[in-house]
Amino acid sequence: MIVGHYAAALALNSVERKASLWLLFLGVQFADLLFIPLVLAGIERMSIIPGFTESTHFSLDYMPYTHSLLASVLWSALVFALVFFVLGTKQPRRILIALVLAASVLSHWVLDLIVHTPDLPLTTDASMKVGLGLWHNAPITFALETVLLLGGLWLYMRATQPRHNSKLARYGMPLFVIALLLINLGNLFGPPPPNILGLLAFAMVTYLGFAGVAYWLDRARTDR
Repeated sequence: MIVGHYAAALALNSVERKASLWLLFLGVQFADLLFIPLVLAGIERMSIIPGFTESTHFSLDYMPYTHSLLASVLWSALVFALVFFVLGTKQPRRILIALVLAASVLSHWVLDLIVHTPDLPLTTDASMKVGLGLWHNAPITFALETVLLLGGLWLYMRATQPRHNSKLARYGMPLFVIALLLINLGNLFGPPPPNILGLLAFAMVTYLGFAGVAYWLDRARTDR
C-alpha cells in the first residue's frame, strides 16, 4: 500500500489535532523511511522483478527490522516513549498524542498486510510470513486505497475548518488528496522502475515531500 497509508494519518489527526499532521505523515511511512537506508546499507534487501504482481515490480526479500509485526510493535512503542517524555508534564494530553503517533507507526504494518504478498514476517525472517496479496489485483488495490484516502479526508475535513477565507484553506487538502490518487495511478499501472536506487530515491523524496505539503496545508486550517 502506498498512498492508502495517508488515510491513517488524516484519520488519526482528526482524533487528536495536537498530533501534528506532518508528523503523522512521517509516522505512517516510518517503516519505509527506515527500510530505505537499511537497503542501501545492505542490511535489508529488495529486488526489481517486472510484473512481480499486477501492482508492483519489486520483491521485498528481507525486512525483519522494519516490516515484521514484532519490529512494528517495538518501533511504535519507542515512538510512544519518545513523544511522551519529550512533551513532558506541561502537556496534559501527552498520553493521547503519544498514542496517536505510535498508532500511526503501527498502522503501516496493518495496512501492508492487506496488499502485500506473504512477505511480512511475524518476528524474525525465519518466522511465518503473511500478506493477503491484494497487489495481485491492481484495480481493486487502487479502489481500496481511494476509499481509504477519501474516508480519511472526510474525517479530517469534519474535524477542521479554514483558518482564513482563502482557496488554499478551503480546497488545498482535497486537491492534495486528488494529487495523491493520481500519483498512485502511476505507481500501480506504470512501468517498472529503472533500478533499486532510483526507486528508493523517488520514495524518500516523495515521502518527505508529502509530509512537507501536509504541514503547509494543515497550517491553513484550524480545529472545528
